[in-house]
Amino acid sequence: MTARGSGTKLIITDSSLPAPSLTLLPPSSEELKTDKATLVCLAKTAVGFADVSWTSGGSAVTGGVFTSSAEQQSDKTFGLSSFLTIKPSEWSSDRVFSCKVSVGSQTSEKSIKKSDCSE
Repeated sequence: MTARGSGTKLIITDSSLPAPSLTLLPPSSEELKTDKATLVCLAKTAVGFADVSWTSGGSAVTGGVFTSSAEQQSDKTFGLSSFLTIKPSEWSSDRVFSCKVSVGSQTSEKSIKKSDCSE
């Protein structure tokens, strides 16, 4: 017999947790010469779990997203990476891409677009 269901999601609302620290990296110039481009969102959190979401031009994106499991760092924080794969034409159109990371009730968001990046 197999059990099926959506599982249980634990929501932590501890407001004493610090907001995640984010770094958002653009695609490399070499990668933009191919048929795909990858945006990288690096998050540093106080706990080993986080919800990560991406938007493109203000709309939620679910396809082309890969998010790693959080790994504990030497300073006792946790790091995780999320990758969004897009078409180079989407990047060239100067669309705004955003990475949002939530831990409990604390949320951080970073945005990036081509015109904000040096060549």
